[in-house]
Amino acid sequence: MAESIENLERRIEELRAAVRRAVMARDPARAKAMRAELRRAEREWEQALTDLADEAAVDTEPTKPAAPLVPVREQVHHALTLLSVPAAPKLIAEVHAAFYGASATGIAPGKLTHLRRDEERSFRTARHSRPYYLCSALTAEHLAPARGLLAISTWPLERRIIGPLSLRVDFLTAAIKVAERAVRMLEEDSGVTRLLWRFATTIPGAAQPHGAVDAATVIKAAQAELDVHVTADQSQRESAADRARRQMDEAEQLFGSKLRVLRGTA
Repeated sequence: MAESIENLERRIEELRAAVRRAVMARDPARAKAMRAELRRAEREWEQALTDLADEAAVDTEPTKPAAPLVPVREQVHHALTLLSVPAAPKLIAEVHAAFYGASATGIAPGKLTHLRRDEERSFRTARHSRPYYLCSALTAEHLAPARGLLAISTWPLERRIIGPLSLRVDFLTAAIKVAERAVRMLEEDSGVTRLLWRFATTIPGAAQPHGAVDAATVIKAAQAELDVHVTADQSQRESAADRARRQMDEAEQLFGSKLRVLRGTA
């Protein structure tokens, strides 16, 4: 664009000289034609200058930094680390998109199913060859993989157990973690605000009128409800974790036991 403007400026100077020569030569027809061409060149110069100003304004607008090209496995790890509790693929994708600037399409449920199976195969083939594994949350009743919930192998077993109260406890815990991260952000972000609103709408006293949401209010409301359930939930998780340590090997404690159908006898 800068080169085009420079060319137009040279052309305008040449046309002005041509108009002057035509006037001095008493050639009104040529002078009229040169003036018309000069006006067209000046209009083109004005438009080129406007376009250049628009491009500069776009370049200076603040934008969210582009997300680094990291593998899906690390994206999931980032999101789960922020949440600090087992989570479903949809929430994992939304958290990573909001805080790390990546598209949610990369963390699809189907991909995560295959990813979890790959993690289990890797662990069983060469245990502890990786610093962490993406593993399953385990149901407290059967110590089987909890459907659609991922966790991190380095978490305590109790945190990876899902009891009757755990889904709500983990939801409230995740809401607090997201709100705490939002409080530390230097600038408000629309993606983070939408995510925070999703949590706030299902926590009594967390959402404000007219669709507004405040991170500090979310923390206070979520913590108030969490205090009601956390003791009973922790007791259930610890009981199930003790049972898992007695009955399961290391791989099963990460990826769950396989439910088997027991045939009865007549």
